[in-house]
Amino acid sequence: MERTLPLLKALADESRLKIVKLLLQYNYCVGALARELQLTDAAVSQHLKVLREAGLVSGVKKGQYTHYAVDREQLKALATQFTHLAGLAKEECPHGEERCKEKE
Repeated sequence: MERTLPLLKALADESRLKIVKLLLQYNYCVGALARELQLTDAAVSQHLKVLREAGLVSGVKKGQYTHYAVDREQLKALATQFTHLAGLAKEECPHGEERCKEKE
């Protein structure tokens, strides 16, 4: 669960989510991502930095360009976390039903 929050924070930005979607289809370099998203190279680089730090993407140097790819295992682990959360059974309030109703 300790890895969940950084992943969610990284994916919470619309541009970063678009980058991840693109990288799931193809390996792109910064310039190609910038053209696809109509962002500056600098903006894409900053978004990739956040995604790298969260462990969602990694880059492989090919000549003078770095091509980025998504770590699908990280996404699968996040999906597993959500599947687990969705499967939690609802239980009675540990404080007693009357006390919980007061807060509604």
